[in-house]
Amino acid sequence: MLIELAIGDAYGAGFEYVDRQEVVRHNNLSYRQHPKHTGTLPGMYTDDTQMSLAIAELMLSGDAWTPLNIAQRFVEVFKRDPREGYAEGFYHFLRKNTGGGEEFLAKINPTSDKSGAAMRAPVIGLLADKQEVLEKAEIQAAITHHTKDGINAAKASALMVHFFTWEGGKKQNLARYLKANVKGDWLSKWTGKVRSKGWMSVRAAITAIAQADTMSNLLKSCIAYTGDVDTVAAIALAGASRCKEIKQDLPYWLYGDMENGAYGKTYIETLDAQLREKYLSN
Repeated sequence: MLIELAIGDAYGAGFEYVDRQEVVRHNNLSYRQHPKHTGTLPGMYTDDTQMSLAIAELMLSGDAWTPLNIAQRFVEVFKRDPREGYAEGFYHFLRKNTGGGEEFLAKINPTSDKSGAAMRAPVIGLLADKQEVLEKAEIQAAITHHTKDGINAAKASALMVHFFTWEGGKKQNLARYLKANVKGDWLSKWTGKVRSKGWMSVRAAITAIAQADTMSNLLKSCIAYTGDVDTVAAIALAGASRCKEIKQDLPYWLYGDMENGAYGKTYIETLDAQLREKYLSN
């Protein structure tokens, strides 16, 4: 699941807020250099994946699910592998941090309603207990996105994975399931450009999953929205990777051409295997 999230993020990174004409011309399932974000090379993931790694590592560690431990992980994964792709203000916030999780919590302004809390939440959906999913999604969201929309977007993002993994859910029922469990308008189909709000990325992902039969078509559909498409693709591919109705047919080169440094493809696949062993082996 993490590797599919990372592929969606890395592929979408080349198209984030790019003109629609460029999306139409280049949305061909090969990694692309973003025309402006030159520090993120083709096949490199961004903050969506890096912060998801922090969440996954905390889940695997067995450490307490506390704001301090979560914030500490956010700082650690950035400091060991600093990369662009974060919102500019948050990027500099992390770069300046010298006091770990305690400093993070003391200085963060947790009032955002953008997509950061939702983009890193899908892995929480691997937990078998729905209430635990909702509680942990809210705790991690409130650290940076202590707003109604920020928290609800994170809950819905996590529940997408839980629905397909533990409820045996059908994709046509996904929106109704989320509506029954999380406040928000999850039933309306998304059309057009996706902007920075978390609920927008989640709603776009829900619509794309409902209409997709294959992962390849799903990924292209996420990018075709235009706008904040790396986040849409990360959330959608994470959820759809657990959906039995969607063919897992992502091209081999999207795996092979993904960055593979110390925390690249091999590392992510190892975390995926550990998550399956811990949460899905019974």
